[in-house]
Amino acid sequence: MNATTTNGSKGSKEKFRSGFVAIVGRPNVGKSTLINEVIGQKIAIMSDKPQTTRNKIHGVYTTDNSQIVFLDTPGIHKPTSKLGDFMVKSAISTLAEVDAALFLIDASEGLGGGDRFIIEALKKVKTPVFLVMNKIDKIEPEALLPLIVQYKELHDFAEIIPVSALKGNNVDTLLRVLGGYLPEGPQYYPADQVTDHPEQFVCAELVREKILHLTREEVPHSIAVAIEDMKVQDNGVVYIGAVIFVERDSQKGIVIGKQGALLKQVGKEARRDIETLLGSRVFLELWVKVKKDWRNQDRVLKDLGFRND
Repeated sequence: MNATTTNGSKGSKEKFRSGFVAIVGRPNVGKSTLINEVIGQKIAIMSDKPQTTRNKIHGVYTTDNSQIVFLDTPGIHKPTSKLGDFMVKSAISTLAEVDAALFLIDASEGLGGGDRFIIEALKKVKTPVFLVMNKIDKIEPEALLPLIVQYKELHDFAEIIPVSALKGNNVDTLLRVLGGYLPEGPQYYPADQVTDHPEQFVCAELVREKILHLTREEVPHSIAVAIEDMKVQDNGVVYIGAVIFVERDSQKGIVIGKQGALLKQVGKEARRDIETLLGSRVFLELWVKVKKDWRNQDRVLKDLGFRND
């Protein structure tokens, strides 16, 4: 695509801008919520549990004169497993690949040690870094300025923008300002494409989200979901066969639930979101299998799409 677009009302040419933008931050500060708000539909799963995002999620936001490809990275935290180590390395490596970075913080929690750790990594980044202060709906307006001063003392941010990703407050301003920092470039994806992940990936993530919601603290992040079969049947219904992996036999019982009740509820809620995503009726079949200590097995991690190389 040519890197210019024509403004029909004035007959002048406006440069088309495009670029890749990383969203980094501590776990559970609202990165996935922001991605979904910007894109206008769910492509990244949301949970009140930290470390929900495991892969870099590419969300594509396109206007008449710009395209922003967002990378929602895993929350940066102290890893306790090979999977955790992959997540942190994935988040930090993203900073070298982008045209700008959004450092998302939870304004309601204030400055913490985890934020300081991320800021040290951001100091090595040559591209513009925005401080995006999320969850401003949870704090009093007069508490915002002192917090801004604290963060400004630690780093010279290109922009500081308060938002509420959940309510959509000031997100339009963030997108408008961010667009001005993008270089001239091509339209990488069609205007109606909102992610570069295959549908199977998003479907698996939607199943995992429901398990996180319904199991609460009983089953933490020892769950992975793999789509083993996905096809359109003769009647137009999309058949999806998915396997839910857990690490222990006791977790398998929890996920299945009494007389299969919990697994049935997972399937019901996931099917609803998947049908919205695909725009088709869906038949979702779920199985639960035990893969002991899978988060520390390199071969299993690679089979499930988590790679350190």
